[in-house]
Amino acid sequence: MRRAKRKSDYTKLELKLVRQMGRTCKEFGLIEDGDRILVAMSGGKDSYALLVLLDMLRRRAPVDFELIPWHLDQVQPGYDGAPLRDWFASEGWDNAVIQQENTYAIVTDHIPEGKTYCSLCSRLRRGILYNAAVGLGCNRIALGHHADDTIETAMLNMMFAGQLKAMPPWLRSDDGRNNIIRPLMRSWESDLIAFSDERQFPILPCNLCGTQENLQRQAIKAMLTGLQERYPRVKESMLAALTNVRGSHLLDTDLWQKLGLGPGTVDPTPRGANRLRIAEGSAL
Repeated sequence: MRRAKRKSDYTKLELKLVRQMGRTCKEFGLIEDGDRILVAMSGGKDSYALLVLLDMLRRRAPVDFELIPWHLDQVQPGYDGAPLRDWFASEGWDNAVIQQENTYAIVTDHIPEGKTYCSLCSRLRRGILYNAAVGLGCNRIALGHHADDTIETAMLNMMFAGQLKAMPPWLRSDDGRNNIIRPLMRSWESDLIAFSDERQFPILPCNLCGTQENLQRQAIKAMLTGLQERYPRVKESMLAALTNVRGSHLLDTDLWQKLGLGPGTVDPTPRGANRLRIAEGSAL
């Protein structure tokens, strides 16, 4: 069993991150009493941080919920899950699940050598993850995406997909069986890197794609890094913008109709108050 820590046992960074997570969960209603949450563990820094911080939050929260760590072994050449298994054992995660599915063979069979595997690989993982959550009786799936991820995704969608869309902190899956939550949505990657270094998490590399990179995302990340160096609060402002949407000032006529705006309609909001806060994951 994992030993409960006193507040004085936590580092300043741990307290900062768990408080951010607590505010995020409260703001977006991510966790409720009695939830059974599958925590998707990739073996990367973000997923380790997600599980550790959720466990810290569980001990402090006014509601009871259960965590089920889950990791997918994709049967990749050179894969070694021993560090993760040893970490689960040392941390007392007796209920951790490591599921094996040979997605590597499927991806390499369908994607020509030299092409990026990420898209097909992620779709396969997602389907297996959703089925696993149902099989384990979990009503929530926690993913380790953070603030940088959602900003980068918003930029990618605007620049390459022609959509104004980001990563929501709560989302109902397309099949309607799963609720996806992202409790790290208010935390920055730099803090999670520092937390990983502080905790010395045993990181598992992704060997499926070797040195392949998502070039568009890497370009966006580099652009945002440059902007942040010049304007130190620009990423914080971009994240805030995703929670402060003015629907009447966008060009989506379908959205206008849903809000009762546009020609031939009456603006239902008071003068000077035409600000619509749309919670990510809502019907809009």
